[in-house]
Amino acid sequence: MAVGTKSPAAQESAGGYKPELKRTLGSFQVFAISFAFISVAVGVFGTYDDVLRTGGPVGIWLWVPVAVGQTLVALVIAQFAARISLAGSSYQWASRLASPKIGWGFGWLTYCWLGIAVVAADNALASTAFMPLFDIAPDEGTARLITLAVLLVQAVLVVASTRLVGVINASAVVVELALVAGLVVALIVAVVVSGEGSVGNLTSRGLSASDPNYLGVGGGLTLAMIMGLATLVGFDAAANLAEEAKNPFRSVPRAIVGSVVSAAVVGLLFVIALTVAITDIKGTSQSGSPVAAILRGQFGPAVEKILLIAITFSFFAAGMVTMATGARLVYAMARDARFPAHRLLRRVDPRTQTPIPATILIFAGGVALMVALPGSALLELITASTILPVLIYAATVVLYLGVRRRLDHREGAFSLGRFELPVAIAALAWLVAALFVLVTPGSAQTPVLIVLGLLVLGGLFFLGMLTVNRRVLEADPRADPAVAAASPGGPPAPPGL
Repeated sequence: MAVGTKSPAAQESAGGYKPELKRTLGSFQVFAISFAFISVAVGVFGTYDDVLRTGGPVGIWLWVPVAVGQTLVALVIAQFAARISLAGSSYQWASRLASPKIGWGFGWLTYCWLGIAVVAADNALASTAFMPLFDIAPDEGTARLITLAVLLVQAVLVVASTRLVGVINASAVVVELALVAGLVVALIVAVVVSGEGSVGNLTSRGLSASDPNYLGVGGGLTLAMIMGLATLVGFDAAANLAEEAKNPFRSVPRAIVGSVVSAAVVGLLFVIALTVAITDIKGTSQSGSPVAAILRGQFGPAVEKILLIAITFSFFAAGMVTMATGARLVYAMARDARFPAHRLLRRVDPRTQTPIPATILIFAGGVALMVALPGSALLELITASTILPVLIYAATVVLYLGVRRRLDHREGAFSLGRFELPVAIAALAWLVAALFVLVTPGSAQTPVLIVLGLLVLGGLFFLGMLTVNRRVLEADPRADPAVAAASPGGPPAPPGL
């Protein structure tokens, strides 16, 4: 299927759907959607301790290959976003360029990832930022109650207005960039003035110096890649809100690439400054929150509180944009009658112009995980969510390699030109390597089994759809009147879902 140049009027109803979502997001707000999902401060705050314990301070340099690899992936994804600009992103790309059945698989994996990711962000907000900020003693039950409250507030905001979500995310991005830039400069100045800290930390193995498998498969050094792999994901979030972006064929691809490049540069400077400022490698590595410990040691507890305030805000924005992204995916699949209860979940409120039922579903899923899963199971589930985006990105790159010759170029839209093939091949090679790093450690056995379980669950539902209502998995929703009922006022949708 070729996707050619369209007029601005045609872009408003791109994909053959009746426009229901309001285009309110400007270029910076679109960028902020992806950058807030990545959230350098949140990612480093949550995983820097893993790097110090497994790879030692020198492990921070693995941020560089991860950043390069993820940028290659972002370039490939931007190629799709520049041609098909619809809510549901990879689900839509695969459905239209491969087959609806393959597209459904993309959608299921992405739904699982986003549904887990919003819980991961909000639970981390509660336990690692909000509770320490207010000197609340560590307690799993308290953290879960706070998580539930945060989920509710985010759901209300996402339902209320896409513009409001954009404004909050944009504000969070400005605060985060200012905070990280200020901390980088302040840490360097503090080390120079006080003499506490050392450039030599950048080559230290720290606690991992005695690890015999340090350089082996699944060893300490490769495990240190988790910081980059857990942080530099979600840059494609802007694509899921493409139907609410102004001039999406230009703004969305730029947001995808710009967010990951910006986060990569800012993040590298941040972890370098943090590492140089370590005064006690052993003590800091054993700390429950090494970032806070470093700042407390260099600047005192007041600065630590400021950091926790900013981190809490960043966590909140990351969780909120994840919820909004997940809701758009559910809405997109329901609009094509390919999601349970699709008649309800495809509805868009005429006043707020947001998919309220789809948002409530993401919220309800988060509540269910918080209530039903014990602490150890929840932790394993969150760890499994690190594997899911790599699988989704790898499948997307494979899709691109398979259909790239059938893609037309939009005038003025993002394009790699003659570099598209080598970039895509390099991106796929990187993702295979990243997946290998994530699944080979012994500690990855349970998360891998969880991912396999989610795949089996999705496969069972897929078989059910094939049995009960095969038509929706074979028809083009734009051409089949039975499926076109996804738009209000269309003919009745087929029964059975």
